[in-house]
Amino acid sequence: MVTRRSIGWLSQAADDPQQFRMMWSDDPRQPQLVSAGALFDVVVTDQQVGIEALDQLRRRGMPAGAVTIDRAARCTGFLVPPGTRGLFERTVAQETALPPTYRYLSNGSYVVLPGPVPLPGDRFEWLNPLMRPQHRSPLQTVALGVMLAASARLIERAEQYGQELADA
Repeated sequence: MVTRRSIGWLSQAADDPQQFRMMWSDDPRQPQLVSAGALFDVVVTDQQVGIEALDQLRRRGMPAGAVTIDRAARCTGFLVPPGTRGLFERTVAQETALPPTYRYLSNGSYVVLPGPVPLPGDRFEWLNPLMRPQHRSPLQTVALGVMLAASARLIERAEQYGQELADA
């Protein structure tokens, strides 16, 4: 569940912050479209890689930040500090020669955020809810880059293992 303080912070990314807060007050399950780039950027990746990366971040006590899931599109979105695209891309490039597929959303991009209280099974949910306004620490961006690369390799290796068994 997203806190009131976080709702106020997220509303600043909306075209009409007051209407944003009113909509979530009326229907806390309602997803909303907000712009990326001012308060946060978003790294969007495949659902399987994103869920594994979040799990790895949590297990290692690394900063994860807020994470969303779009079940219909089968993707996850990691909110990261704005303006950290270069740092993210350098980190991923240092970790692997074959980076996982991702989209980095910043200025000029929009993202759908789940309501503060979605129900399990809703199309849009918070995998890691926003409990307080995002930090502007680059550590979160670096940790995400490292774990996305590692998670993609782990999943690829697991799939290869299954193929090796099927081919034998």
